[in-house]
Parts: sequence; structure tokens; C-alpha cells
Amino acid sequence: MSAPNATHDKVTDVKACYDLIAEEYARRIYAELENKPFDRAVLDRFAASVVNMGIVCDLGCGPGHIARYLHDHGVTVCGVDLSTGMLQCARRLNPTIEFRQGDMRSLPVRDNSWAGIAAFYAIVNLAPNDILKAFREMTRTLMPGGRLLVSFHIGDNSSHREEDLWGTGACFEIMFFRVGTITGFMESAGLEIDEVVEREPYGPDVEFQSRRVYVFAHKPQMKAT
Repeated sequence: MSAPNATHDKVTDVKACYDLIAEEYARRIYAELENKPFDRAVLDRFAASVVNMGIVCDLGCGPGHIARYLHDHGVTVCGVDLSTGMLQCARRLNPTIEFRQGDMRSLPVRDNSWAGIAAFYAIVNLAPNDILKAFREMTRTLMPGGRLLVSFHIGDNSSHREEDLWGTGACFEIMFFRVGTITGFMESAGLEIDEVVEREPYGPDVEFQSRRVYVFAHKPQMKAT
């Protein structure tokens, strides 16, 4: 099998799995921010940096809970996700927000479209060789000066396999990255890092037990010629 087909098969598998678990994911995850004060504080800071600046994308939006939080804090927001099942949930739960289907490695928007991107755990199902491609797309679609907030699980650039998640039959490879690996990809894609913040996991009744990181970055302003 050629490399392009292998990549396509992997993405199709991920999409099929998220389609399969979409309703259960929304039931379990949509209200999670109520129990995550640190995450709310991070999103408050991000919202303050992009409010009234233009459209902000919740990338890998799932059922749209991050988009909803930003919307409720005055941000003009849209959502993009690969999974049609997740988008159906997002549209039902957030009828006043626009959601569209898209692959973060080839986003269906023009250059310099978004004032900001919030990518909460959006990269965790990407193979390492697709991470740089995704960040280049984020850079392309951000306006000069646009803000990016990325979160992911901290690890040693290895994967954790979830088998039969929630009894749905869905199986996922979830990547755990070194912070320097991701910030290196971001800088290679043309982004500038503003701050890196880490936290310990909340309790097992709230989330998977992994250390988390939040990276604030921006697309540099265009240089005068």
C-alpha cells in the first residue's frame, strides 16, 4: 500500500470511530468545563485576546463545547471537525454557531481567514508526520497577529491505545507528545510561542490521568517591504 493511501485509511478510521462514539462523547464531554477551572481560566485568557478581532475557529470541535464557551464570552466563533457524527451533535447543541467539516491538514478556508484558533486536543489522533502539516495549515489560515491555543497530553512521543472505548467498539491511538516536540513543530510552521503552561490531571472521575499542556502562540505580523 502506498503512503498516501495509508494516510487516507488512517484518517478514515479515525473519522469512523468518532462518528461511532459521537452521541456518547457529547453526553460525557459536553459539560466537562464545569469541572475544569484551570481550563476555563485558559479559555478566558484566550477569549480576551481575540474578542472583536474576527472569526475564531474551534478546530477539532467535537460536540462544540469549546466553541460554546468562547461564544458565551463574546467571541465570534465557528467549528471545524472531521467527523460528521460530531458535527451533527455540535449543530444540535449549538444551533446559533456555524460548524463545517474539514481535515486540519488541508483546511477548507482561505489564507488569513481566522483571528484565532483553539485546538483543544485536536492533534492527539494525528501521526507525528502529519503534525507539521496541520500546524502549517493553522498558520496559513490565521490572520497576521492571529492567536493560537493548543492543548495536548504530555508524554514521550508515544501512543496510548484505547480499546472498545465506552463499550462502543471504537479503538483509538492517542498520541502523548513531548512539549518541545510540539513547540518545535509550531515554530517550524512559522508560529511564535508566547507561553507554555502545564498542569497535573484532575481526578479520575473528571478525566484521563495524564499531564496536560496549553501552548499560547501567534502568527507574526507581516513584515513591511
